[in-house]
Amino acid sequence: MKVKIKRLDPSLPLPEYHTKESAGFDIASAIDVTVQPNEVVKIPTGLVIESPTGHFLLIAARSSLPSKKGLAIPSGVGIVDPDYAGPSDQVHIIVINFTSQPVTVTKGERLAQGIFLPIEQAQWEEVNTIRESDRGGIGSTGGYS
Repeated sequence: MKVKIKRLDPSLPLPEYHTKESAGFDIASAIDVTVQPNEVVKIPTGLVIESPTGHFLLIAARSSLPSKKGLAIPSGVGIVDPDYAGPSDQVHIIVINFTSQPVTVTKGERLAQGIFLPIEQAQWEEVNTIRESDRGGIGSTGGYS
């Protein structure tokens, strides 16, 4: 799959897959920044990425982000639509510091990973009834009560 990418800062490396079978490529910070406790910060990546036709870019935290940095992506994931690819539509990683201490992120530090996924938009079919289910809601398959 060919993907168009523009580096706003040529000193930053292109994203890369770190193993032969990696599903996601690493995305790094374009700046040095300190995130204060309970602060939400939008960290620039220095990248404009044009998703291939029919795909979107899913951004997820690297698994080490919470355990080693004390940062999390507050919404869980980020979605970059394919039409967000104008000349200044820089991809950002939004993080929250859930610790009681400031957390420093350095330029080039890998924070997230990106995965291209196909888009399939729903075609709604409005009905009066939906199939029956004996599910009880959140946690209904066990584990939490």
